[in-house]
Amino acid sequence: MRLVLKYGGTSISTAKDIQAVAKHIYTLSKKHQILVVCSAISGTTDDLIEISESIKKENKSKVKQLTSKIIDKHKQLAKQTIKKSDVRKNLLEKLDQDFTELLALIDGMVLLSEVTPRSMDYLISLGERLSIKLVSSAINDSGKKSISLTGKEVGIVTDSKFGESKPLLDTTRLRVSKMVDTLFSKKIIPVVGGFAGADQYGHVTTFGRGGSDYSATIIGSCIKADEIWLMSDVDGLMTADPKIVKNAKLLKEVSYIEAIEMAMFGAKQIHPRTFEPLLTKKIPMKIRNSFNIKNEGTLVTASTSLSAKNTVKCVSNIPNNALIDIQGGSMVGTPGTAAKIFTTLAKAGINVMMISQNPSESSITIVVKNTDLDKAVSTLEMELLGKIIKKLEVTTNVSIIALIGSGMRGTVGVASKVFGAIEKNKVNVTMITQGSSELNLAFVVKNSDTNTAVQAIHDAFALDKIN
Repeated sequence: MRLVLKYGGTSISTAKDIQAVAKHIYTLSKKHQILVVCSAISGTTDDLIEISESIKKENKSKVKQLTSKIIDKHKQLAKQTIKKSDVRKNLLEKLDQDFTELLALIDGMVLLSEVTPRSMDYLISLGERLSIKLVSSAINDSGKKSISLTGKEVGIVTDSKFGESKPLLDTTRLRVSKMVDTLFSKKIIPVVGGFAGADQYGHVTTFGRGGSDYSATIIGSCIKADEIWLMSDVDGLMTADPKIVKNAKLLKEVSYIEAIEMAMFGAKQIHPRTFEPLLTKKIPMKIRNSFNIKNEGTLVTASTSLSAKNTVKCVSNIPNNALIDIQGGSMVGTPGTAAKIFTTLAKAGINVMMISQNPSESSITIVVKNTDLDKAVSTLEMELLGKIIKKLEVTTNVSIIALIGSGMRGTVGVASKVFGAIEKNKVNVTMITQGSSELNLAFVVKNSDTNTAVQAIHDAFALDKIN
């Protein structure tokens, strides 16, 4: 089989972890053609983002401290991970070139005291450039031939929207398939940096946080992979957050559309755009644990088998949001009111997570992240208060609870079962939405009621007996 294996930062954060990954890849490569995609080592991207924040604040000592931390950590890992002296020497030389580039880039940014979207992408993509060299060297150390490539080097071409770029798939497909086919014919295992590509001018671009999953599926669709495995520190997708529900179960199988909903509603393992490249090619994906390779994880396919068509598959939750109730008599029957509200918020860069409008049209309720609340309220007040809006009412610290499952479609009584379970536990619901797809039912409760609500629904649908 042609397999694409993507490793998250927590899977490669110590010398022992990297050696275990190299050993697993060595074993798999005896039977399959393997391409590896890696995130930056755990904590590195956060440190690089903090460097950019410190540059903006002109805090040079903090910049120096964080840069030294990154360099020391990767040098240390290189020395601890690689046994063969020639492989280790070669790795340290390559890392030194990257460190020189990192220091020069940071010096330039410090000199100008500014961080542009373009320089930011270049800076944060360096985490993956360092991790792929470590993993590739560990595979070489184990006796297999491997090469490290950045997203740009493997052939991922994107638009020029720095920070949230999108791949130009036709060009990318031609370049990536040509490059990878050449390496596979020479029995070389490519280790590719996730999260980044380059625009047509060769400038480094990134896909946004969690973008390494997206890199894996883009490459997988380009090389006609048989399967894509997302390897992280969790066994797969669960029926609920195991921190909240002690008897949460691993889901053996879900469909792409269910997994997309789960990604949107807080299943942390997946970047929401991950599935776009898979939908046309129908490539199966597995979400697996790199620390528990005996476990097969969750299989994500175009359509699940009949045995996996449960009414509700999972209950997920997104805490720490705010609810804004927008009221105004002039909103009734006035075309374009909602458009004005959402355009105003979009211009301010605020993501609206949920919307509910009553039939009389006299109010619209929206949910935003707690962190966006001040900006959302001040934007609406400045632009629309006294025009189409009479009053804004705000409720802070609310949680979105979502039930997800394609089996909910056309099933009678799901909502009554949900709200019956919630009512028994004396939880108050402040807002409800259900899309026309009937794939999910979402509602809002106070943060303090989250755990009770999730557990009540998990019990009501007996999700601990799923599969």
